[in-house]
Amino acid sequence: MNHADEGYLEAKRTVDERALDRRVRDRLLDELPAAPRVLEAGCGTGVTVPRLVAWGVTDGEYRGVDRDAATVERARALRAAELDADADADGEGFRVDDLTVRFEAGDALDAFAGERADLVVAAAFLDLVPVDEALDAFASALAPGGLVYAPITFDGETVFQPDHPADDAVVAAYHDAIDDEPGRDARAGRHLLDRCRARDGALLAAGASDWIVHPRDGGYPADERRFLGAILSFVEEAVDGVPGAEDWLRTRRRQLDSGTLTYVAHGYDVLYRPG
Repeated sequence: MNHADEGYLEAKRTVDERALDRRVRDRLLDELPAAPRVLEAGCGTGVTVPRLVAWGVTDGEYRGVDRDAATVERARALRAAELDADADADGEGFRVDDLTVRFEAGDALDAFAGERADLVVAAAFLDLVPVDEALDAFASALAPGGLVYAPITFDGETVFQPDHPADDAVVAAYHDAIDDEPGRDARAGRHLLDRCRARDGALLAAGASDWIVHPRDGGYPADERRFLGAILSFVEEAVDGVPGAEDWLRTRRRQLDSGTLTYVAHGYDVLYRPG
């Protein structure tokens, strides 16, 4: 499952924006200092940067890390162009108002050691890595009182509509394939809530952040048809040999082409302050 594909990451942007829980976001903004130091684990194409700017975070420092070097290069170019910012002399970042922005390639669970950040962002990330290992790494990167914001953490509920006889078998195989990948967890959202409650610190806010994509007037908004196509490709990788899966995939792709396919994935937004 190639979650680093630039087309997929950009296409899901509008889906993410609809999903974000506003109450969790507002609590985050209430807790942030005026000029925060922000780290992002698994920054992808950097869409958190314009999101922060739109939320009024225009002073401080942002450093995003992603393991895919090509994605990091695209993040620098795409977000600088979107925000009409000039690149730094070293080409690794840019400045928006009084917010300095840098993107780096690396392992996000190792790259932040010794930092003293106010916030670690992990968007659609904690179902890709071991939750406890990630929380340990984030806690070690934060200054006292620092925050972990983990929006859009997948929680193992996937729905495709209209109904198909193979739905249960296909979705079960898809979730099993996620769990079979080292470090991944198809129910990361609920386990993240459990771990935040069990660890020292405080679970400050939590809310649902469901991906919901449905057709409108026979089509899909923005680039969400491409997003759904990528989701179907992820499922296809997981269902080889599942009874009825071939017909399921043909039917779903036909529905996507005709603008009749609906998709829902359940997730959580979590705001946590390590102790």
